[in-house]
Amino acid sequence: MISVKLDENLGRSAVEVLRAAGYPTERATDEGLSGAKDPLVWQHVCQEGRFFITLDLDFSDVRRFPPGTHPGLLLLRPKNRSRDAVLHVLKRVLQEHPLGNLAGCLAVADEHRTRLRRPSSTTPS
Repeated sequence: MISVKLDENLGRSAVEVLRAAGYPTERATDEGLSGAKDPLVWQHVCQEGRFFITLDLDFSDVRRFPPGTHPGLLLLRPKNRSRDAVLHVLKRVLQEHPLGNLAGCLAVADEHRTRLRRPSSTTPS
């Protein structure tokens, strides 16, 4: 089963949605990483082997976070950052893509679609 870590920019309601879908989920904030710099959060994500979900565009750089070198990364890009808009995008992704199918990928999702960057065959795992 895929285990999930949420960035500090996602709230408890996102935890509830993911847990209801069967994914063990923790927030970086609840693990003492509130205010931590992205590299430290990312180090924890990778060490723990967790799929990471965030709103932070800094994680969209495939040069820094190449698909196939991490457990998986979902960047939520709703038109606005209201709780309802974020949850709408998250629920849509979960209905269309089991997180296990996104393992190792960089996925960027908005209200209408999810773009995937899959690991290349030459990317080391």
